[in-house]
Amino acid sequence: MTISQNPTFDTFQGLFNEAEFVYRHLGSNDTKQADLLSAVGYKDMESFINDTVPEPVRLHKALDLPVAMSEHAALAKLRTMADDITVNKSYIGQGYSPVRMPAVIQRNVLENPGWYTAYTPYQAEIAQGRLEALLNFQQVCIDLTGLEMAGASLLDEATAAAEAMAMSKRVSKSKSTQFFVDERVYPQTLDVINTRAKYFGWDVVVGDFETAKSGDYFGALFQYVGAEGDVKDLTEVIAAVKENKTYVSVVSDIMSLVLLKSPADMGADVALGSTQRFGIPMGFGGPHAAYFAFSDKAKRSAPGRIIGVSKDAQGNTALRMALQTREQHIRREKANSNICTSQVLLANLAGMYAVYHGPEGVKRIATRIHAFATAFAAVIKETNDSGLNVVHDQFFDTVVVDCGSEKLATQIFENADNLGYNLWRLGEQKLAVAFSETSDQQDFTVLTQLFVSKAHDLPETANVSLDSEHLRTDDILTHPVFNSHHTEHEMLRYLKSLEDKDLAMNRSMISLGSCTMKLNATSEMLPITWPEFANVHPFAPRDQVTGYIAMIDSLQDQLKAITGFDDVSMQPNSGASGEYAGLLAIRRYHESLGEINRDVCLIPMSAHGTNPATAMMMGMQVVVVKTDDNGNVDIEDLTAKCEEHSERLGALMITYPSTHGVFEEGIRHICDLIHKHGGQVYMDGANMNAQVGMMQPADVGADVLHMNLHKTFCIPHGGGGPGMGPIGMKAHLAPFMANHTLSPVHNAQKDCSAVSAAPYGSASILPISWMYIAMMGRDGLLKATELALLNANYVAAELKGHYPVLYTGKNGRVAHECIIDIRPLKEETGITESDIAKRLMDYGFHSPTMSFPVAGTLMIEPTESESKEELDRFISALKSIKAEAMKAKAGEDNWTLEDNPLVNAPHTAAMITSEEWTHPYSRETAAFPLPYIRANKFWPSVARVDDAYGDKNLMCSCPSIENYM
Repeated sequence: MTISQNPTFDTFQGLFNEAEFVYRHLGSNDTKQADLLSAVGYKDMESFINDTVPEPVRLHKALDLPVAMSEHAALAKLRTMADDITVNKSYIGQGYSPVRMPAVIQRNVLENPGWYTAYTPYQAEIAQGRLEALLNFQQVCIDLTGLEMAGASLLDEATAAAEAMAMSKRVSKSKSTQFFVDERVYPQTLDVINTRAKYFGWDVVVGDFETAKSGDYFGALFQYVGAEGDVKDLTEVIAAVKENKTYVSVVSDIMSLVLLKSPADMGADVALGSTQRFGIPMGFGGPHAAYFAFSDKAKRSAPGRIIGVSKDAQGNTALRMALQTREQHIRREKANSNICTSQVLLANLAGMYAVYHGPEGVKRIATRIHAFATAFAAVIKETNDSGLNVVHDQFFDTVVVDCGSEKLATQIFENADNLGYNLWRLGEQKLAVAFSETSDQQDFTVLTQLFVSKAHDLPETANVSLDSEHLRTDDILTHPVFNSHHTEHEMLRYLKSLEDKDLAMNRSMISLGSCTMKLNATSEMLPITWPEFANVHPFAPRDQVTGYIAMIDSLQDQLKAITGFDDVSMQPNSGASGEYAGLLAIRRYHESLGEINRDVCLIPMSAHGTNPATAMMMGMQVVVVKTDDNGNVDIEDLTAKCEEHSERLGALMITYPSTHGVFEEGIRHICDLIHKHGGQVYMDGANMNAQVGMMQPADVGADVLHMNLHKTFCIPHGGGGPGMGPIGMKAHLAPFMANHTLSPVHNAQKDCSAVSAAPYGSASILPISWMYIAMMGRDGLLKATELALLNANYVAAELKGHYPVLYTGKNGRVAHECIIDIRPLKEETGITESDIAKRLMDYGFHSPTMSFPVAGTLMIEPTESESKEELDRFISALKSIKAEAMKAKAGEDNWTLEDNPLVNAPHTAAMITSEEWTHPYSRETAAFPLPYIRANKFWPSVARVDDAYGDKNLMCSCPSIENYM
């Protein structure tokens, strides 16, 4: 079907306009595209594409996908899948619980583009709202764990446990290569730990407390509360293992810590877990923010990001990401981990849950959950002649009942299912009943009747059955932020005040190279809060989730059609996790052939920043391949290194188009060369927005590729997460995709352990990408790629007279992004890329990607969703900034290189209205440098943040309220 921008109204096809969404997503219509083409030097799209995308990689056929669907038709089709999902009341537990997200938080954070379209807060001055929300999250984790510091979230509980293992090795003084894991840990956590440990060369020892005390381990991980719901004081065993120089981590149920003694009080070095219970729906497994708390002395070894308190140029309190130098795209193979995305949106939701409920509210919820379990256990114990037995005396929310026989256990389990309740089966004759925030009196009546054949009412008295030795005695959530916003009006205004401090995509374009900040359409977002997608447990019986699996299978088919791969694994819950899963499949494949020695990974200098860290995590030796002056892989150097490492060559990790923003002419030759020497080609999908419909990575020679659904396929960045990074694989690698110990993945081999806690990663956000592909259709996806390429070349063409464009292809074209070189300007004037980034805030824009992949540059990716008008505003801002730099150099109007709008940027409203204005430029120039800004002025809430001060005076908990005054 041909998409036309000039519809006719004499046919029903034109009147229905099923492809209307395509032009809601694209920023420019055909007329505007003609203007863009003319500016770049072309009369039509075909000739432009011929000069931009190398002929050897071109697909030259339509994708095997349906044509575009309208928004209402796509929603209706997805609705039929949702209708095939049974949402039973979940009493499964196992790390996932039903919750109630406060409506004020759902509407004003989760469903608000001011929160979900923002980028990672690298530019702190225009991210103070998110940063404060994340600081709240860290404070919750610090309060509940008792430890001194906490990070701003990790991906999920299981991968956080694996990160704790790796951190233990970095920090521990033990020379052992053994890691102890409590036998009471959740199976999915152990599954991921086993995956990660193998390629680090560590042995995982699973056992009881006596095994922990008697062994020699570099680290130990204990579960608190246990997988069967049992509560045990860990003080003695922690003290015993620490005598052997063992570093101790404790996996803790965040809600239980409201009542239970903290991990720090028991001697833990690290506490981690999921914050899902703080108002985040189960979502068939995610996304959920993991927390990670640790001691101050371990701050430089901890994985992930930390939000810290600093000050700005005016001396005011300001927040920023602390210790940024450990970001993996800077440290590459020396990074602590390959974590790229965290779960910022989910961490913000969990933190706001604590803000809204406050200490009294969360104590009420936690106590209610425990009191339900206590009352249920009492009914079982009182029914002496039933043959039932409560297995554990001390528990928080989960009661394990030994039914005495397999027959009775089966009968109760099936009866519960028939009545709409899911229990958890433990062995042949034990059942677990996990109470939650949503448990009510009707549930109690039904559950008691299921077990003892007589319905019981909830008793009037709510009892706490935990022994006093297990209960915490210290206060939690004492900071004013957790004690000030308990009415909806106050909460609404607090959320709005934070949103107004942040520059997100609902205000202006975010032109971040390699990050693809494009439209996250409302119709794509709507289904994630449908109960069928939001409220299903990841380990629910498969016959209840037929529609969910159908949606996931359909998305897999869409992605296979787009990439050309034979199979797709949906488990990786970030791009970095997808990298890991891709290399994991490659290593497993080599092992299946008896070639365990193939552990060399070639990585071009132009590859994505997380690649080297991922290879190191897979136990591979990183060998860097040079690039030429045009940013392409140096074929001569690649050939030499293939020859040198031929016997051990395991993989090449290559980003395509490269991180330098160009299509490499020789990609097929590169892939052939790797295959000739026995290696496999891993293609990083960070730049896939330049590929869709234009080429297929499987066709040009890639064996495996990860796909950033939070980039190319419209899942929003959420301020730094959630993300999804499924991998496409050729048939020979497909059997080695990640499986799951509790919920087997179709097509994966039984002995292939997991990379994420849930079988399908963050499944509840997959409908976003499904909707995008369905509404764009075969032709719309190609149109999006064409326009993404055109927009990038338009920006490059308009800016090249003011800033050198660092890399281009052989016809002078860039791919979907361009790198402008600030180094000549810096050498001439002293103005840096950072000064430009800060000054762009005064113009109402977020900076492009700064100093990556080349120091002293800005990498710009406009995407297909931005209009020519928005591109022109952005271009005019950069041209104006260049003129300002040159004016300062020339000393015009008394401007100097030491005092000009760039070095003082950004300018806050307080600075502009201050009585003490001593700068040689006017307040008007500072605040409104171009006419368009007046209509939509965004005021940064703080002046330039002092990162060095913050790192020297590291503080990562909420400051007193006076600091904000």
